[in-house]
Amino acid sequence: MKISLIVVGKTSTGYLKQGIDEYVKRLRHYIAFDIQYLSDAKNTRNMTEAQQKLTEGQQILAAIDSSDHVVLLDEHGTQYTSVKFAHYLQKRFNSGNKRLAFVVGGPYGFSEDVYARANDKVSLSTLTFSHEMVRLIFIEQLYRSMTILNHEPYHHE
Repeated sequence: MKISLIVVGKTSTGYLKQGIDEYVKRLRHYIAFDIQYLSDAKNTRNMTEAQQKLTEGQQILAAIDSSDHVVLLDEHGTQYTSVKFAHYLQKRFNSGNKRLAFVVGGPYGFSEDVYARANDKVSLSTLTFSHEMVRLIFIEQLYRSMTILNHEPYHHE
């Protein structure tokens, strides 16, 4: 199985990009992983929130295959401990899907069409993080899950 992280916009903050690059490198030891960067919506000053979500949603849906298992990183999603998230991933790995696609939306979240396409929603925290920080936090948790599933000493309980 391949895991993709689909995100709206580039990561421009240097220290976050450096952290993301480090954990992506570590992850590739365990699983095929990539980040798909979608372009930000243009002329957002002239758009309503709904129009911006719709524009970004069209890009997100275009980046998803019909066979993908799609998981939105959403504040209203299911929260897991690191160990339970690792078990969630193991179940997904055993499902036979070719790709597990996690999605980080734009500043206003997801359009109704994206919510309708999603198979699951996962919340990383009840706290609010910048979308760039969410990328790093998620990739670190993904790496942590791989070490948990492989009984390696990265995660301590």
